[in-house]
Amino acid sequence: MPEISRFLGIKIFMYFNEHNPPHFHVQYNEYKASIRIETFGVMEGKLPSKVLGLVVEWAEDHQDELMQNWNTIEESGEYCKIEPLV
Repeated sequence: MPEISRFLGIKIFMYFNEHNPPHFHVQYNEYKASIRIETFGVMEGKLPSKVLGLVVEWAEDHQDELMQNWNTIEESGEYCKIEPLV
């Protein structure tokens, strides 16, 4: 499970051989959630509202990179780290 970014105690992951729709996983303390790349909606799990807001802000800034990682992880297993929220 590649970690693609980390900021403010928030870890962002993508798994190999994942199911559609394109999404990423977030871990913050005991909270975990899966977030759709296209809509930034929570597919599964739960995050504190402030953390979810930060994750969505970050994802909006990096939506193209997230989709690129989704595609390359599926095709070749390769991925790129994405800059954290600043």
